[in-house]
Amino acid sequence: MFKYSQLLIQKYFEEMSFVNSNIGSFNNFLEKEINAIVEENQDVIPTIIPQNVDEFKIRLDKIRLEPPEITEADGSKRDIYPIEARLRKITYSSPVYLDISAHINGVQRETVTALIGNLPIMLKSNICHLSKLSREELIAKGEDPDEPGGYFIINGTEKVLISIEDLAANRFLVEKDHLGPSEYVGKIFSESGSLKIPHTLEKLKDGIFYLTFTRVQRVPLIVVIKALGMLKDEEIVRAIDSRHTDEIMLNLYDFVAIKSQEDAIDYIAKKIGITQAKDIRVERTREIIDKYLLPHLGVTEKDRLMKAQNICKLIKKYLHVALDRQRGDDKDHYINKRLKLSGDLLADLFRANLKVLVGDMMYNFQRLVKRGKFPSIKQIIREKLLTLRIYSAMATGSWVGGRKGISQRIQRLNYLETLSHLQRVVSPLSASQENFEARELHSTHLGRLCPIETPEGTNIGLRKNLAMLASVSPQADEEAVLRLLKAAGLKALKEESR
Repeated sequence: MFKYSQLLIQKYFEEMSFVNSNIGSFNNFLEKEINAIVEENQDVIPTIIPQNVDEFKIRLDKIRLEPPEITEADGSKRDIYPIEARLRKITYSSPVYLDISAHINGVQRETVTALIGNLPIMLKSNICHLSKLSREELIAKGEDPDEPGGYFIINGTEKVLISIEDLAANRFLVEKDHLGPSEYVGKIFSESGSLKIPHTLEKLKDGIFYLTFTRVQRVPLIVVIKALGMLKDEEIVRAIDSRHTDEIMLNLYDFVAIKSQEDAIDYIAKKIGITQAKDIRVERTREIIDKYLLPHLGVTEKDRLMKAQNICKLIKKYLHVALDRQRGDDKDHYINKRLKLSGDLLADLFRANLKVLVGDMMYNFQRLVKRGKFPSIKQIIREKLLTLRIYSAMATGSWVGGRKGISQRIQRLNYLETLSHLQRVVSPLSASQENFEARELHSTHLGRLCPIETPEGTNIGLRKNLAMLASVSPQADEEAVLRLLKAAGLKALKEESR
């Protein structure tokens, strides 16, 4: 029996690597995420345009990466391998090309494929030269054939991106609150692109449900539902749960005077301290609701009714937990956690720096237009800007969102320590605070995280390592899930509301 189990484990590691999940995450970033990030910033419209032009916009189209290469001092280009990057103390990276077009008065006039920067490449990923080489070819190139990959080479230094353990976004969690004015509190982090907005749902001693998000502090939830277009009391009760009529009726009775969507929006505007004229006040509040209220459900006017339906679902779950019909959520349970691997971390970094590049393009364009010139696209792109910002973050470990220590120099004391470092998982919680429950070993760690390998001292339980046979499943494609649900006979709320 022992012989067979040993053979199985041997065969597993012949086909799989300790860092397979990390490499898969980086491949997903290059194949899907990077294109989605460009689509988020697709149309760029300058505020200052030439006098003889009515409409002008710059469109960002397809993005592509070439295999890692180096440009020598004489301008010649050739492929580069990791061993050369280590020895010459340079970065193992690929050039990033972006198709950019200028549209004047609705007509496409100029299209260029511009080099917008260089992106560090993970060793053994699909685009890396090493992924296509056999064991003998790797030895011939000066590489260790047993090297797992899964790290980067920045200025000749081997750097690993440490996986971040975080609470799952877009997941509503209700738990008992021992400190605040509400007995139970519901929280959801709504994430869409670069936005990650925390929402808090509370029921205070007056029996009213309140919602807090961004600058909107403790606004009655029934008013928010009415501001989203669900105005009939009967419809609200049915959407929440007709079994909880007593709890809901008190909220409906207090705000029975609010009859229209505009009245509800104006109530919120006054509550958050917008003091302009009514039209401007309502318009500004409408923008806040569309953009910052549950942005993962959409950020346009047509998504409002779906947001109202989902808020009713949140109230229903909150009531079930508060009335002991459903158990509260455990935020240390791994069903409520997600790991941000290298691909997700690089997506955050690339998204933030692409916005900086787009802002710089706009500044350069408008500066030249003010001088009476009509610049071409090539004149307004600074290719070193994106490269330098990404290299700097990966060299220092200072990431977007103020996180530190994301990129670390790989530990090479021995082979086992290197593998351990490549599988490290870090919690964003502060090491100086107690956080006893977060540090404890949870039953859901079994088979996912190593129950033994964690440091002593302040980081105990906050710095962990993936288990040997653990693999991180990627995020499912939303469209594919929706197709399966529709095939099973379910209807989308958007279709119901038509």
